[in-house]
Amino acid sequence: MLPTDFIENLYEIVGESHVNHSESSRLAYSFDATPNFQAMPDIVVSPANAEEIQQIVRACNEYQVPIVPRGSGTNLAAGTTPTQGGLVLLFHRMNQILEIDEENLTATVQPGVITQTIIDAVEEKNLFYPPDPSSMKISTIGGNISENSGGLRGLKYGVTKDYILGLQIVLPNGDLINTGGKLAKDVAGYDLTKLYVGAEGTLGIVTEATLKLIPKPSSKKTLLAVYDSMERAAETVSAIISDRIIPATLEFIDQPTIRAVEDYAHVGLPTEAEAVLLIEQDGPEEVVLADMEKIELLCKEHGALQAQTAASEIEAEALRSARRTALSALARLSPTTILEDATVPRSEIAAMVRAINEIADKFNVRIATFGHAGDGNLHPTCTTDARDEDELERVEQAFEEIFAHAIKLGGTITGEHGVGEMKSPYLAWKVGEEGLAIMKTLKQSFDPNNIMNPRKMFAKETRKRIVL
Repeated sequence: MLPTDFIENLYEIVGESHVNHSESSRLAYSFDATPNFQAMPDIVVSPANAEEIQQIVRACNEYQVPIVPRGSGTNLAAGTTPTQGGLVLLFHRMNQILEIDEENLTATVQPGVITQTIIDAVEEKNLFYPPDPSSMKISTIGGNISENSGGLRGLKYGVTKDYILGLQIVLPNGDLINTGGKLAKDVAGYDLTKLYVGAEGTLGIVTEATLKLIPKPSSKKTLLAVYDSMERAAETVSAIISDRIIPATLEFIDQPTIRAVEDYAHVGLPTEAEAVLLIEQDGPEEVVLADMEKIELLCKEHGALQAQTAASEIEAEALRSARRTALSALARLSPTTILEDATVPRSEIAAMVRAINEIADKFNVRIATFGHAGDGNLHPTCTTDARDEDELERVEQAFEEIFAHAIKLGGTITGEHGVGEMKSPYLAWKVGEEGLAIMKTLKQSFDPNNIMNPRKMFAKETRKRIVL
C-alpha cells in the first residue's frame, strides 16, 4: 500500500482527478496484449507535461515506487504489465503533434499521439512517416519508440529507430535531457537517442520526439501471389531480394492465417492456398511498374499459381488492411492466442518456416505463421487455451525451440515486439552472458534504484539453452 503523503504529493502535481487508485481503474491497467501476464498496479497517473512527469519521477524515486510507462497497451511481451505493482503512467493528455516542419522534414510530437494520426497528418502535406506497426491505428508513438516497432514497410524503409532524430527524456532521477534534434548529422558523444529507442521504458521516460520525414512516394502498386506450397512462397522471397529488388512490403501468410483472415475480413483471399505473398512497391511510377513486372515474373518462376496486381487502390487497401488484422482474426479461434516474432536472415526464411511446422507437429500444438518475410521477421502464432496447463506447457516448449532454431540460423528472439518480461529469460541466448552483463550495468548506471519498469528485459533466471 502506498504512503498517504506520496499519494497527496501526486494530487498536488497533476490534480486529484488525474490520479486514480480505484480497483476498476487499476484492473484496466493490470494487463496488456500479452497472454498470462497480469498484476495490479497500486495507482494510475495521467500527467499533462514533462514538468509534471519530472515531479512524479522524483517522488517515485524518493519512495522507491516502480513506474510503468504505458501507451495503448498493445505490447506483446508483457512490457507494460505492472508485475511489480507501483505506478502506471499514462500519456493520453500528452497527445499533440507540436510541429510539422516542412523545411527540415521533421515532425515534433508528444508520446501519446496515435501513430496513424501522425501518418495521416504528414501525408496531408505530401510527406511520409514510414514505420507502420499493425497496431498503428491504436498504438502510440511513445510505445513505438519504447519497443522500436517495425511494420509492413520495414523491409524498404526500416523501423522506428531509423526515424527518430531527437528525444526529450525524463531520467530516473527526475532530470530532463534533450538528445539529437533537427539534424542530418550529429556525432557529438554517445548516441543517447538510439539507446532510448527500444529501451522499453527501463532507462527513462520519453516526453517528446522529433521524427524524420521523407517525401511521400508518388506511386504505389500491390500484388497478391498465391502458392500451393509454403516453401515455394518462402523461396520466392529470397529470389526477389537476390534479384536486387527491395519492395516496400513483402508479407507472408500461411493457410491457417489466410482462412482466419478471410473469415474475418471477407476480402476474397484464396482459402485453398497453402500460402500467399502480399507484395507492394512504391516510388516513381516507371520504377514501380518495372519492379512489379519483374516481381510477378519471379513469383511465377518459383511456383506461384497466380500473381495478380490489385486493380484499384481500394482493392489494394483491402488487402493491406486484411493482413493487418491477422492477429485479431486468429484470436477469434481460441480463448488464448500467443503471437511471437522470431527473426532470421532473409536467406533462411524457407528453412525457418519448415522448422516452425516441424516443431508444431513435434509438440502437437497449432501454430499459424505470417509476417514480414522480406526482412526475415516471422510471426508464429499459437491458438491455444491457457486453462489447459498441459497444452500450455507444450506451447512454451515449442516456442523455446523456435527461438533456439532462429538463433541457430543467425537470427534473434524478437524482431519488433521487444523483450519485456515474457522473453527476458531468453535474452542471454541472443546477446550472451557478457552482453547481458553490459546491459545490466547500463541499467544500474541510469536507474540505480530500479524504479523504471522493473523486471522488463532482465529475468531473475536465464533459461537453459536448448541444443538442437
